[in-house]
Amino acid sequence: MSLDTPVMAWTALVTILACLVYAYMGINVGRMRGKHGVKAPAMTGHAEFERAVRVHMNALEWLPIFLASLWLAAFYFPSYLVPGLGVVWILGRIVYMTGYMADPEKRSMGFAVQALAALALLILAVVGIVSVLMMI
Repeated sequence: MSLDTPVMAWTALVTILACLVYAYMGINVGRMRGKHGVKAPAMTGHAEFERAVRVHMNALEWLPIFLASLWLAAFYFPSYLVPGLGVVWILGRIVYMTGYMADPEKRSMGFAVQALAALALLILAVVGIVSVLMMI
């Protein structure tokens, strides 16, 4: 598989978008820190600040799973389905963030969407890798 294909270019774009969403979450933590007067290095304080921290940290917890699965799937299962699932993952993270910031009880839908997208990418990666190994 070549790295200069449309699927790989779309996957790269999705990666950049995921990084931008993650960066926005980090900026939001800083905004909440300033808004509520939570001095560094404190990680507790106003509930809105703590929600922003959890949104950011939860995204960080999922990023390695997402990025590894995204790129392995793109390389071993080259299909536009791969970057499409990456977009679904990003949308799930945004829904999670929006819901959690409003009320932690409203995070479930976004979490489920991003988790299922990550699982689908992982499955595509495994299927692709196994199919290559079967040809050896």
